[in-house]
Amino acid sequence: MAKVSAVEKNMKRERLVAKFAEKRAALKKAAVDPELSAEEQFMARLKLAKMPRNSAATRLRNRCQVTGRPRGYHRKFKMSRISLRDLASSGYLPGVTKSSW
Repeated sequence: MAKVSAVEKNMKRERLVAKFAEKRAALKKAAVDPELSAEEQFMARLKLAKMPRNSAATRLRNRCQVTGRPRGYHRKFKMSRISLRDLASSGYLPGVTKSSW
């Protein structure tokens, strides 16, 4: 199990990303828009810089939904490799079979 504080911090970041997604996208678009003047582009960049850092999507960490483990993450299942193997071996993941060749 991952530390509860690390999982909670990542969940807080997810909420911030969702909250500021539209505003952040609009400011990014304005910052590179050639139709706007240089001053307007600069002001958009300043506003973007003043937003909370944790509202950027790049600060999110993929974590296992079962254990919170940050490494060995499978995006399709939203689980770590260890949880995936345990649940697949127990038969709790439909459509997942053990490969053999």
